[in-house]
Amino acid sequence: MTRVRETSDNDLPLVDRRARSGTVLRILLLALVLIAAAAAFVYFKDSLENEIVLGILGVLAMMGIFFLVSSIIGFIEVMPQSQSDGLARRFLSAHPEGTLITDAKGHMVYANATYCRMSGTTKASDIQSLETLLSRSRESTEALYRLINVLREGRDGYEEFRLLKPLAEDTGSGPHWYRLKGRVLKDAGGEGLHVFQIADITPEREDQERFFRELQNAIDYLDHAPAGFFSAGRKGEIVYLNATLSEWLGIDLAQFSPGSMTVSDIVAGEGMALIESVHPQGTAKRTEILDLDMRRVNGQSMPARLVHQVTARDGAPGESRTIVLMRPKGQEDTESSSAMRFTRFFNNTPMAIASLDGEGRILRINAPFLKLFSGVVGRDDIDRGVALETVIHDNEKPRLEQALAEAKDRQGDIAPFDSRHPSDEGRHFRFYVNAVIDQDDEAPEEVAIVYAIEVTEQKALETQMAQTQKMNAVGTLAGGIAHDFNNVLTAILLSSDHLLLQARPADPSFADLMEIKRNANRAAVLVRQLLAFSRKQTMRPAVLNLTDVIGDLRMLVDRLISGTNVKLEVDYGRDLWPVKTDLSQFEQVLINLCVNARDAMPDGGKITIRTRNVDATEVAALGRPEFPAEDMVMVEVADNGTGIPPEIMDKIFEPFFTTKEVGKGTGLGLSMVYGIVKQSGGYIYPESEVGKGTAFRIYLPRHVAEAVQTAGQPSGEAALAPVAAAEPVKEEPLDLTGNSAVVLLVEDEEAVRRGGKRMLETRGYTVHEAGSGTEALEVMEELEGKVDIVVSDVVMPEMDGPSLLRELRKSYPDLKFIFVSGYAEDAFAKNLPVDAKFGFLPKPFSLKQLAIAVREMLDDKE
Repeated sequence: MTRVRETSDNDLPLVDRRARSGTVLRILLLALVLIAAAAAFVYFKDSLENEIVLGILGVLAMMGIFFLVSSIIGFIEVMPQSQSDGLARRFLSAHPEGTLITDAKGHMVYANATYCRMSGTTKASDIQSLETLLSRSRESTEALYRLINVLREGRDGYEEFRLLKPLAEDTGSGPHWYRLKGRVLKDAGGEGLHVFQIADITPEREDQERFFRELQNAIDYLDHAPAGFFSAGRKGEIVYLNATLSEWLGIDLAQFSPGSMTVSDIVAGEGMALIESVHPQGTAKRTEILDLDMRRVNGQSMPARLVHQVTARDGAPGESRTIVLMRPKGQEDTESSSAMRFTRFFNNTPMAIASLDGEGRILRINAPFLKLFSGVVGRDDIDRGVALETVIHDNEKPRLEQALAEAKDRQGDIAPFDSRHPSDEGRHFRFYVNAVIDQDDEAPEEVAIVYAIEVTEQKALETQMAQTQKMNAVGTLAGGIAHDFNNVLTAILLSSDHLLLQARPADPSFADLMEIKRNANRAAVLVRQLLAFSRKQTMRPAVLNLTDVIGDLRMLVDRLISGTNVKLEVDYGRDLWPVKTDLSQFEQVLINLCVNARDAMPDGGKITIRTRNVDATEVAALGRPEFPAEDMVMVEVADNGTGIPPEIMDKIFEPFFTTKEVGKGTGLGLSMVYGIVKQSGGYIYPESEVGKGTAFRIYLPRHVAEAVQTAGQPSGEAALAPVAAAEPVKEEPLDLTGNSAVVLLVEDEEAVRRGGKRMLETRGYTVHEAGSGTEALEVMEELEGKVDIVVSDVVMPEMDGPSLLRELRKSYPDLKFIFVSGYAEDAFAKNLPVDAKFGFLPKPFSLKQLAIAVREMLDDKE
């Protein structure tokens, strides 16, 4: 049963005053006894003869005096404590919050007047427990339950709840809010007391609700104000966007979350350069008015005026708040609207613009100028009157001074000039300076308008084009030289073959003849390398799987690097696409690159051959304008050797350029690699760093078989034509004699024509010769077409070989024809009819090769 101590009229619990008064009375009686003993001692000290009794009285007298003095002092000390206790009781009784103290078992120990008033009584026996008082609603009951559990864990806590009726009748009517707090109070015995305080917080809640309503009204007004508004963090992330601006930009606020967008997402063109140029000074805020275009979700632009304010944070731009103004159509002021349109045009032009005074100081700039020269000049620099020469390279400053002098003289045509970036020489700019002829009142000091555009990519393309043109010119020259060399070598080989047929191995001259032929063949290899560089060599393209090609070639490369401290590592790409190129030529490419990589690592290292597919998307991402948007196969040959110095990187593909010692290289290896890759329709790019190594990356186009109609397949269906198997190598005909066949030999080089005629005649052929295509037509007319085969050079004066074939086929459609040329077959085949059939013999050739080609053509039944 709940028990409460008796309370006084002030609703305070009574203290047991009788116990306290009894204690005081006993102290006083003891003091009186001791004082009486002291008085007896004084009175009888002279008359008593018993010393023991006299000693006892003396001690009692001294104790009485001491205790009396101590009691007096103690009494004085107790009085303030009693007054303090009374003050505390009055304070608790008058406290506006109801206070209730219970023991750990919930028995009420103390209740103040406020709590009694809440429970509706002033009698101790009628005071309600906290459970009974708060049992009016489920919400308050649950709040008390939660709080008691917290107190049992030894922690303080509080709960807030709402009652439909107030606890005290004198606090009005209607719903009321209450806050119930609880804390644990340890008494002297170490037992825990629970102190509960309950307060009516209805006025506080009403103030909060009123504040929230006002805040909601303010937010609603801000959201639907006739101006847009957004705020952004230090990194440009948008943390708030009002409904007006979101409607203008087409942003769905339901999908928007703080930080999901940045300012650059809603600003079009070069407007971000203007926004980023607003830097506060020190700890002050900075506000600028900016006219620019904003970007809608659908990509459209929206002209707007921004009142942009940036705060300072740790010496750098911090958070920003921006008001966006958009004038409705038909309500624009003519003058301000024109100024706004000009500002938008001024800031959205693709050219950087700046106006200068007579000293070359910048007066005004547009957004592209800030973006183009960011990191060199900023808005604050412009305000301080920075000179334009700040963005000009030191080598080009005299040209700026000259252009500025011409502008001050109001010259009409001032030549533009190029300049590199003052700190990044890889970037190039072109400046156009125009004189201001009629200064206006707004800027009387304005002397020149400067336009600037970045031409870095144009410079790179010009450099690449110049390199390509140089390579093409060298290739044309090399091809021409190779053609003439082939004629000379053909004559040498035919003559040496003729002499060897007549000589015996025992003859003294036989060894010299063999040396002549051996060196002629060696020279022919160099000529073939020149033709490979000029992309005019004979190619026999076939569909290849580079995984198989490199796998077959790996053993040969291992032999080439054996004996050195160089290791070979091959990284095969998965499911490699097929390519179409000449097998033997591509093998030569890989061998040359591996040999160069080996020579670049005299102290040992690793050669890595890597292959992989590169799809069209990745090709486009490489940023190479010459690359077609198609799938490619990449082959990389990399080493970790000495590297290639940057100053010779542009020369490595040139013929006869070599860094090797004399006698250790011809300088045609990489030029041949370049030509073979280009002739295969591919691209090659070197990347190198001195001291770290070099990587050559070859990109070959993916071969896709064309769809063809197969036999027995229903109409309308297509199938991929299977890759044809390699043609078997034809065996050399056993009989290379002419059997009285008639040959017309057409060659403008007399030594080659004479040697070829003599060689064919030794094989039993009847040979007629002609020095040009026109002469060949005359010979055919004289012979009345009685010619079995025509062997003709391709490049001849008056009439070339393809033209001769077209003319002869008009009268003799079945006439067999063989072309002889130092150039590749495809170099002239494009000038022939599609259905033209002919044989081909590349120069230089030997007697045996000529005899085999003629015999095979004559034996061909097609």
